[in-house]
Amino acid sequence: NKGKSKKWRKILQFPHISQCIDLKSKIDVSYDYVVDQQPIGRELFHQFCKVKRPQYFRYITFLDDIARYEIASDENRGDLVYDLAKRYLGLCTTEGQATEDSGGGGGDGDDGKCDDDSGIGADTKTKLSNHDDHHEQGQGQGKDKTKPSKELFEASVQAVRTFLEGEPFREFEASMYFHRYLQWKWLEAQAITYKTFRMYRVLGKGGFGEVCACQVRATGKMYACKKLEKKRIKKRKGESMVLIEKQILQKINSRFVVNLAYAYETKDALCLVLTIMNGGDLKFHIYNMGGDPGFEPNRAKFYAAEVVCGLQHLHQMGIVYRDCKPENILLDDTGHVRISDLGLAVEIPEGELVRGRVGTVGYMAPEVIDNEKYAYSPDWFSFGCLLYEMIEGQAPFRARKEKVKREEVDRRVKEDAEKYSHKFSDEAKSLCQQLLTKAVKSRLGCRNGRYGAREAKLHPFFNSINWKRLEAGLIEPPFVPDPHAVYAKDVLDIEQFSTVKGVNLDATDENFYSKFNTGSVSIPWQNEMLETECFRELNVFGQEESPTPDLLVNAPPVVEKSGCFPFRRKKKQSAREKPVPFNEKLLSSSQTGVTISQTQSES
Repeated sequence: NKGKSKKWRKILQFPHISQCIDLKSKIDVSYDYVVDQQPIGRELFHQFCKVKRPQYFRYITFLDDIARYEIASDENRGDLVYDLAKRYLGLCTTEGQATEDSGGGGGDGDDGKCDDDSGIGADTKTKLSNHDDHHEQGQGQGKDKTKPSKELFEASVQAVRTFLEGEPFREFEASMYFHRYLQWKWLEAQAITYKTFRMYRVLGKGGFGEVCACQVRATGKMYACKKLEKKRIKKRKGESMVLIEKQILQKINSRFVVNLAYAYETKDALCLVLTIMNGGDLKFHIYNMGGDPGFEPNRAKFYAAEVVCGLQHLHQMGIVYRDCKPENILLDDTGHVRISDLGLAVEIPEGELVRGRVGTVGYMAPEVIDNEKYAYSPDWFSFGCLLYEMIEGQAPFRARKEKVKREEVDRRVKEDAEKYSHKFSDEAKSLCQQLLTKAVKSRLGCRNGRYGAREAKLHPFFNSINWKRLEAGLIEPPFVPDPHAVYAKDVLDIEQFSTVKGVNLDATDENFYSKFNTGSVSIPWQNEMLETECFRELNVFGQEESPTPDLLVNAPPVVEKSGCFPFRRKKKQSAREKPVPFNEKLLSSSQTGVTISQTQSES
């Protein structure tokens, strides 16, 4: 409970189910959303299957094992596929009975038999048995174990998912576990104000205000709060820019991009509460860590690979970043990096182009400098500048602290070839040259639109990177920040903002503020509940997994025990605990007539 308020349980108290059952008609309640996208929804569905429907839980175990198989290292995947064959090939034999080798495949009470509708059928058995035969033949001939494809189980996974979307999910939707999910969604939707957080030291400054460390009172989780002063926004006419940044951040859920957790307003500022990155930015690490500027090759490669993944996630959602530079790539406590500061990012509709001379001098692509139309090409040029600077220890078109006019830097970008020292391997030089190509059509990453990252990932420079494991966060960073060090300027070195004069806020600004002030962002909020153990501590049910009073529609009123002091003030029932009228049709699954009471009695 480190960092949590003493009243954290009261802050996160569940409402009575009657107060949140109507959310069912207002939010997406499909399997794809609740189980695949919502962390708490996934946990509750798994809990329902494990406790109430063990015959379904074996399919979840199968999906979990396949997920581990897909991110396994190449040398371990051969052993894993053999284990999966032993465990899951035996789910169904031609006679329909489980084999002795199917341990872990069958569920309790079903004798290991495989439901014909499960989808684990001929396709899975054929592929696994074929690989099993090849595996044994290879061993008999003294050959190395074969390395099976990561997509070996793709058809089977889809079949199992289709099965779980049907009757298992309909039963879940009519159970108390789904109603508990609605209670969590109700808490997630509560208003966010400055009272939600404790504010700590200033970390830096942005274009419209300071960035401070902050802590959520209810959970103790630390974040960075980016304050955007209302008067400063209005004076610079930055409303559109601020709203676009907020909306883009809200859409992104990536371990390689700083995530937005909350958006709220105070009397004087609009606040973005973001992933806190205590490890400093790459510019600080390139130039301020002693010794020669720049990184050794493997460290530069690791950061470059994670930035490629971040750009890939942005581009796949139709977002061009336009400000890739060392200052905007931040390290977290464990040494992984994330893209930050999406103030210049913009969404591009499919098949369209944008125009805009925005970015940082020395990192802008030639087509941006010439104010031509473009899609995602500027990000790959800027990424080339970033990679060059990480290896060389200075930017490709401007020496550190060199006093030179903007026009001269722009000319160098458009006309001069970058120079490569002994620090560059042949692969690193080749990658930088292809990224820093002046012509868009010849530049690496620019031939496949939103999917240009595929080209970059295939370059020999990244041959040693296991992308599946990298994307899962399983590759150990080459550098881990010291938790006792501060990788940033001293607070006293951060310039203070002057007071904005001559700007008055009025009612016409409220429409803009209401679009900004949307509170919690779903996936980060739910991850916060899980990471801080709030979910585990609060998500309890009655004896033998029976409903708690807040989940009972017709729960009898709680009678307070009489104590030794009959005249003391009686504790009032909180507003959240009181039942309210609701439409009882909402108690049943949207796809079946099964009600919660029927489901519980069956259990």
